[in-house]
Amino acid sequence: MAAFSSVSSSLLLTFFILFGLSVAKEILVGGKTDAWRIPASESDSLNQWAERSRFQVGDFLVWKYDGGKDSVLQVSREEYVNCSTSNPIKVHSDGTTKVKLDRPGPFYFISGAQGHCEKGQKLVVVVLTPRGRSSGIVSSSAPAPAPFLAEFEGPAVAPTSSANALHGSILVVALGAMLGLFM
Repeated sequence: MAAFSSVSSSLLLTFFILFGLSVAKEILVGGKTDAWRIPASESDSLNQWAERSRFQVGDFLVWKYDGGKDSVLQVSREEYVNCSTSNPIKVHSDGTTKVKLDRPGPFYFISGAQGHCEKGQKLVVVVLTPRGRSSGIVSSSAPAPAPFLAEFEGPAVAPTSSANALHGSILVVALGAMLGLFM
């Protein structure tokens, strides 16, 4: 019986570890339902919110807005900078838009309502590269300038912290210890 308990505890612990590392989040754009609008000021810009947020591969961005008056266009960097609605990657106009962030790097969004993008209703989010995976960039002893980053008009890529990984590991160890007490 003790061997079975040990095996089941190990399997349960493995499940929690794997599940804890792969949880995607649904993130409400701007942190509130009425955020997809022309900002009242630069500090009210969604890009200010995005700079303070962390986005991971697998997360979903969620917009809530009046689909009869506005839309969300996913666009290229050039269309974002120029507020061009002529060739979007994807058009969303249902009032409740959900977009999966399926790769690392920048995602660009603008309002489809005429004149709104030019007044600041746009958003760029940068999805972090998953830990342990190479970005394909080989670094030399001296870093080369990054032309993409120099031209990038949006939030800076924020440094990552191991605090979340540490917190998750402590939780898994604590759960494992608790399960050991009850078996």
